[in-house]
This record gives sequence, C-alpha cells and structure tokens, in this order.
Amino acid sequence: MGVPGPFPGSAGRPDAPVLDREEADRALARLGAEYEAIEGSLLALQDHAGRRLLEGAELSGVTKERWGETERSLAVLWSLFDAYTEVLTAAREVRARRRWPSAEDLAELSEVLRGGAAPVAAGAGDGGRIGLEELVGRLTGLYARSLDVIVAADAVWSALPARIDLLAEELRRTRSLAHSVGVRPGEHPAGDDLERITDELARLRAQVIADPLAFWVSSGAGSTAPGGGRPDTVRYDRAARALEDIRREVAAVLDVRQDAERRLMLLRDVLSRADRTLTEARQARGEVLAKIAASEVPAVSGPSTVLHEQLAAAAEYRRRAQWHRLSPLLDSLEERAEDELQRARESLTAVTAPLAVRAELRGRLDAYRARVTRHGLSADPLLVERYDLARRMLWSAPCDLRAAEQAVWRYQDAAAEAIVPEPRDGRGEP
Repeated sequence: MGVPGPFPGSAGRPDAPVLDREEADRALARLGAEYEAIEGSLLALQDHAGRRLLEGAELSGVTKERWGETERSLAVLWSLFDAYTEVLTAAREVRARRRWPSAEDLAELSEVLRGGAAPVAAGAGDGGRIGLEELVGRLTGLYARSLDVIVAADAVWSALPARIDLLAEELRRTRSLAHSVGVRPGEHPAGDDLERITDELARLRAQVIADPLAFWVSSGAGSTAPGGGRPDTVRYDRAARALEDIRREVAAVLDVRQDAERRLMLLRDVLSRADRTLTEARQARGEVLAKIAASEVPAVSGPSTVLHEQLAAAAEYRRRAQWHRLSPLLDSLEERAEDELQRARESLTAVTAPLAVRAELRGRLDAYRARVTRHGLSADPLLVERYDLARRMLWSAPCDLRAAEQAVWRYQDAAAEAIVPEPRDGRGEP
C-alpha cells in the first residue's frame, strides 16, 4: 500500500506524559505524511486499470465471488479513510488554535496523536470508535487483499487474451494453408485437430475474460508482493504445442506438393531398376542351370505387384491434388522401393554365384599356367595332362564345379612341385 507502519504512540496509556509542542508537531507531521501515503495508495487503487476492468466485466466463478468481496472491502477502505481524515482534521484544528499551544491544547492533542479514538461507521467494521493503530492496521490489511485480487486479475488479462489472440491468428493461417493441401476435417486427422484447437481457444478466451482468477497460480504463503504469482498457461501451452505439430505436418505436405513429381520419377526409376535386375536374375538362372551341374540355384521371384499398384495410386493422388494422402504413401513407397531393389540385387548375386566361382577357377588356372610357362615347364607331361583335364572341365557345359575345383588344385600342386626355387649364395643372392 505504500503506507508507514502503525503510528507510534501510547494508545491505552492514560498515564503517558503529555507531549510538548515540538513532540506534538513532529507527531502531527508524521501523521500527515502517513495520511498522504494512504490517500495516494487509495487513489491509485481506485484508478487501477484492473479495478476498472473488473468493475465493468461480466464475471463468473471465483473471480465473481472474490470481486464481490473486494468491492465491499473498497467501500470499507474509504469509510476507514474518512475516519482517519476526521482524526487528522481534529488534530490539526487543535494545533491551529494558537501558535504556542496551551497546556490544555497539548493534552488534547496528545490524546489524539497517541491513538485517540476515531469514529467508524457500522459498515466499516464493528462501528463505534477505534484507535488509530487499529484503524491503520485495518486499512493496510484490506488494501493488501483488495490489491492482490485486482493485480492478479489484471495480470491474467494482460497476459493470456493477447497470447490467445495471436495463437488464434496463427491457427487461422495454418487452417487456410491446410485446406489448400487437402488437410480438412473429416478427411485428415490434422484437420480434425485444427477444429478441436479452434474450439479450445474460443472456450479458453471466454473463460479467461469471465474468470481470470481461475487462471492465477499463487506463489504461496511466502510471497508478500501484491498479486504474488503468475498466470496459469497450461491449456494455452498445450494448444500451442498441438498447433506447432500440425504446422509441421502441413509444411511436410507442402513439401510433398512441391517435390511430388521428382519423387515419383525417382520411385519409377528405382522400381524399374529392380524389375530389370530381377529379369537379369531370371535369365542368369537359366544360364546357370544350363552351364553348371550339381549346383543349388535359388528361384527368382517376379516384380512386386503391390508396389506397382501403390505407385499408380500415388500418381493418381498427385493428379487429383490429394497431397495429404500422397505424403504418407510416398514416404512408405520410397523405403519399400529401395528394399525391393536391394532384394533384386541380392537375388542376382545368389543365382550368379556359381558362374562367379567358375570364373575364379578359370582365372586361377590361367595364372598358374602363365607361371609354369615363365619357368620353361609348359611341355612337362604331367603338367600338360593336369592342365588339359582342368581346362576341359571348366570349359565344358554343364560344368561340375566340385570336380573342376579339385582338378585345378591338382594342377596347382603339381606346378608348385615342378617349380624349384633357384639356389642362392651366402649373401642371399642368386
């Protein structure tokens, strides 16, 4: 309230000595300063924007109840202030009688300044007369409780409605953008969520305006500041987070609209490569079965009918501008198309493995043949016999890989035995 503590004096002490002139003047000055502080605080409270808003609002709930109590407290405050004014006026009149007050004046003035009784109307408490100390205590308590209600309501009104309005404006922009890409109520979950958030913000704003104190979180018993606490923004924050989630989802759908043709082309290319790879694998399987004997060759499946049907559906969604349906379908197709291409490649690798083994054996045989020739052993009868046998087996169809591998190993062993390392001198040189 900005008022000093209770006026120092000797209320209830009739035997206290009478103040002299200087003491009386100092006490009267303090009483006047206290009066001005109280008057300033009450006028500021009367002119407080929160009070004017509460006075003109259609309130409900806890705010209606507490404001009713506060209005009665404000009336009592002014009544108590009137009693305070009457005491101060009476004291000043006694002091103004003479420049040099008489003993009777000082005695009368001492009684008033040391807590003399102040008349209080019946509606301002118990009625009758109370001491100045008690009067100031009542003023201070009522003022603090009244200010607490007014400041809390004003803080909520200053914080939440403006934020709700800004969020509602963002909601309108998001809804307009969402509708442009097909995210509408009944057609897309995010469209239903937008409607729920719209209704929630409308309800929240109406409730905040009518019952601001229901959205006030007190700081607790330890707080002495007027309106100690903060606005409760839990519902607002929840709506803001939900809207941000929808905004990101709509942005993702917009990205799909802008990038749909490129992604569809890439999908067609990936599935086409998968189909060509599977075709190659089927052809390779026939070749392996014709050229390689006694080998397990896995079967090769055909192209994925489901993926091609979904690709056609995606193209239709794009043609009809159904971006909200296209977005999740493209995400799924891109992942599954890559899996399909990988499956086709693995299938080709599996069926051509025997041909790769045959090619490796042929390469190894030719490498040892070249080594034998470099050592001048190409006419060695045993080596010629084993080479010819291995070569006939590797270049015949169908090729028995197991037998051919054994023939290659026998040729390698014979070549290794025939190629004797050159002798070296003591220095390790030939």
